[in-house]
Amino acid sequence: MNKQLILFLFGGIFSLIIAMGFGRFAYTPILPLMQHDLSFSDSIAGYLATSNYAGYLFGAILTGAISFKERRILILRIGLLLNILTTALMGLVSSNLLWIVLRFLSGFSSALVLVLASGLVLDRLASRNKSNWSGVFYGGVGLGIYLSSLIIPSLNDMFLWKGTWMGLAVVSLILFIFVWMWLEETPQEIKIKKQEINPNFPPTKWLFWLMIAYGLEGLGYIVTGTFIVSIAQETPSFENNATIVWMIVGLAAIPSCFLWTLLAQKSGFVKSLILAMVLQSIGVVLPVLYISEVSFVTSALLFGATFMGITSLVTTLAQKINPSISAKTIGSLTAIYAGGQLIGPSLAGIISSHTHSFDAALIGASCVIFIGALFLLTGIKFESKREASESNFFSK
Repeated sequence: MNKQLILFLFGGIFSLIIAMGFGRFAYTPILPLMQHDLSFSDSIAGYLATSNYAGYLFGAILTGAISFKERRILILRIGLLLNILTTALMGLVSSNLLWIVLRFLSGFSSALVLVLASGLVLDRLASRNKSNWSGVFYGGVGLGIYLSSLIIPSLNDMFLWKGTWMGLAVVSLILFIFVWMWLEETPQEIKIKKQEINPNFPPTKWLFWLMIAYGLEGLGYIVTGTFIVSIAQETPSFENNATIVWMIVGLAAIPSCFLWTLLAQKSGFVKSLILAMVLQSIGVVLPVLYISEVSFVTSALLFGATFMGITSLVTTLAQKINPSISAKTIGSLTAIYAGGQLIGPSLAGIISSHTHSFDAALIGASCVIFIGALFLLTGIKFESKREASESNFFSK
């Protein structure tokens, strides 16, 4: 790739670090710090997370419904600035109601940035025949999680939880400067050929099962995605350094999209998706089955290696099944996924507040993810047909 395209790709990666790694997911490692100083309940923590996911749902639906065309860069920059502002304000206010509003706006702007940045970067990569680099772009989410886990402990030591939010906003503002310089929209030099429907993938009607599975994934994964650091904080092994668990999640997430895509191209997208969800369900329940450093590290690795990989596999599979209206299909899947996320944190927070433990919530989340994987089993037969046809072709 030439220098201009590399810088463009980094601009997209930095936008995901700001909006997703910091603005959206930094709440997970900061949550136990806030609860330690302010002593609010797990129910309140769940409501704050749910507000963020409600904003994300609204943002995803709105961005998918409106065609911004040549204004994508402008709206993206506005979304990034709104995201940075809400991150900073989280450290300047101490009201549950204001936090709920700020987390909603943060979720809204995160979806705005994710959808628009994805469109810009994937369009540019496709126009240069570099679509296989999309996994590197989505690795920005994992990189943001990893960087936040490095920054937050030091900021908390110096400025407490308020300083962590404001410090992340400062770093985000610095990264935003590079996004402004490098992520610019230019006319495509190469027209992307319209993709024909591939008969070797599941038919359009199978999307119904994919949507159910993805909605259950959203409902299940977000319990660990919201509370894993809080759960680790309550164990003797990590009570003084629980953020390291989130660091492991980020490290595992960085290469995950790229690696799962490689596996899917060799073994099939449906099979790879089922495997990813089964592994994630095991990772989610591990801290319940066995409380130790090993179980938490393994759980973090499995979770980090699957949650963004599953998103990448689902969106790619949807595009291959229904390429003529892929944007609408992916938008519907994203909305269902976000709907699951909307329910998960509040439900888990209520259960943990009543049981005084996250065990029941984690077991339930693991079962939900596993059931989602079962709904995908009917798609394996279509990949078997593809393998058979390929085998017959090469044997001729």
